[in-house]
Amino acid sequence: MRSFMFAAVAASALMVATVPAQARAQVPAQAATTPVAGAALLDPMFQDHAVLQRGRPIDVWGRVTPGAAVSVRLGQAQAQATAGPDGVWRATFPTQTAGGPYVLTVQSDGASQSVSDILIGDVWLCSGQSNMEFAVRQATNAESEIGAANDAKIRLFLVGRSSLPAPDSTPRTVGQWRVTSPQSVRDFSAACYFMGRDLRRTEDVPIGLIAASWGGSIIEDWLSRDAVEKLGGHQEALNALDAYARDPAQGDAIWRRVTQDWWRANDPGTKQGWHLARINDADWAPIPAEGFWESTVPGLATFDGIVWLRKEVELTAAQARQAATLELGPVDDADVTWVNGQYIGGQQGWDTPRTYAVPAGTLKAGRNLIAVGVLDTNGGGGAWGPAANKRLVLADGTAVSLSSGWRHRVAAPLGDLPNPPRTPWIGGSGTTTLYNGMIAPLGAYGMKGMAWYQGESNIGDYVGYRRLLPALFADWRARFENPEMRMLVVQLANFGPMASQPTNSYWAALRESQRTVVNADPLAGLAVAVDIGDRYDIHPTNKLEVGRRLALEARRLDGQTPPVSPQPVSVTRAADGVHIRYSASAQLVAYGSNRPVGFELCGSDNACRFADATLSGDEVVLSSVMASDLKVRFCWADSPVCNLYGPAGLPAVPFEAEIR
Repeated sequence: MRSFMFAAVAASALMVATVPAQARAQVPAQAATTPVAGAALLDPMFQDHAVLQRGRPIDVWGRVTPGAAVSVRLGQAQAQATAGPDGVWRATFPTQTAGGPYVLTVQSDGASQSVSDILIGDVWLCSGQSNMEFAVRQATNAESEIGAANDAKIRLFLVGRSSLPAPDSTPRTVGQWRVTSPQSVRDFSAACYFMGRDLRRTEDVPIGLIAASWGGSIIEDWLSRDAVEKLGGHQEALNALDAYARDPAQGDAIWRRVTQDWWRANDPGTKQGWHLARINDADWAPIPAEGFWESTVPGLATFDGIVWLRKEVELTAAQARQAATLELGPVDDADVTWVNGQYIGGQQGWDTPRTYAVPAGTLKAGRNLIAVGVLDTNGGGGAWGPAANKRLVLADGTAVSLSSGWRHRVAAPLGDLPNPPRTPWIGGSGTTTLYNGMIAPLGAYGMKGMAWYQGESNIGDYVGYRRLLPALFADWRARFENPEMRMLVVQLANFGPMASQPTNSYWAALRESQRTVVNADPLAGLAVAVDIGDRYDIHPTNKLEVGRRLALEARRLDGQTPPVSPQPVSVTRAADGVHIRYSASAQLVAYGSNRPVGFELCGSDNACRFADATLSGDEVVLSSVMASDLKVRFCWADSPVCNLYGPAGLPAVPFEAEIR
């Protein structure tokens, strides 16, 4: 509901300009954040160099004296509003075409504020986890691209990292609009910038790019509370989050019980007392004190799930009388940590250093046991930080090294476990906190669409992702008051081991969830990246191509006909095999061979085998089909080997489909 009144007056000419932005640091951030000064009349999103969305009414808002009249001018266009009881006002200008620069001026009760160099064009929000956060300076050919960043009609807004248990009730600056330059582009999202630059070249309108990402984040943390409540199944987390917002100690106590209950109910190690000294760990295998276990322990090269780590420490009587702090460094992804059979802490976050208080009376003279249950949900796992940083720091300031002597035992693979609880207020792995801290402050800022590069942190729940991703689409369309907001999704790139036999792949299953959700939304587009990843690095550097493919999908959703990745139209059984038909415009080609590779046929028991395939026009025909075959899979592995392409070097979309 709008707590204001407004009237808009259209004018044909627009002119422009100037106002300082303000800032406050709330948490360690990429861009500073500060409270709005009392003299500010405009919301902090409206700054010098901003881009406003063309082709739809332009809303402008801010805060003044409750009930005060407000006059707003954008160039020669004028609008009036009356502030509500909370002082919030909002005015709407009629639809404008691309152009600028203009001046935006607000007057109320004798006060005035102006911002300058305002452009009207297309505004895109770019969000997700580390691959969207990945900066231009880290990308392929970085220095050349940075040196060429000189288009003044591309504007960049980098939202600072901020995680909040509830939305802030007062406006605050979360970033700064900047004109593209070598200085401003260096730390900006590479995929976002390259997408925007491509669109700028093809559309010839000003482009505004808002980047709001958090490495390692799960999709649940980007949803509003209302959206999470509608999904169901998260009430326990929301209740704990509410308690934490009122009293962090109360929230922490609630969630500690939730976490311990999950480990007791689901972890064989906890059930068997692997955290207790009575357990003989002589047959447990050694494990290095640093590095991901995938690269340091051959038997864990592809393991996701729970592994227990144990380490014994000898202490003198004088040492044992003291309280201490246990420093383990970062643990990927979650842990429960015990000292001498007493629970001292647990946390989520693959890159969050673990520092736990060990109360006086916990330690004892002689042998002390440190036991850590580690849950890895994808990618690297283990207490991977530097060995030198693992230590027990006593109250007198002396430190006991924990840099060697660790042993491990596997408790359970991920597939045997239900979804673990995630501490709801921890930024990146929580519930709603990134929405509260980084999306809600943007208000209802006018936008053309959103580019989303996320999913790596949700592969363990690829089924749930089919509900979560459309919930995000609906939530953000409501947030930005644009039911026609375009939603562009980067399908997960190849990463991890290649497969010599058909395999069940979480990465492939998450890609299929992304494809299914996008295909069900007429205003969504899928940028396929299965051929431009790095199987040894979850952060591939070729973000130029990611941006190009996002821009192609944006143009397609605008009714243009750019080249796109071929998708299957139908999968049918015939006398000569299974026919997979693509659109007539697919222009299929099999690179490096006279036939496509990467297709599989699967039976009722979900046993799959590689299928012989031939290419015939806009169809792929699979032979040696059995009556028991029920579905087809294509490009189905963490790092699949596939050679079917369409026009402009675009790979065919990985998929799974029933045979009709």
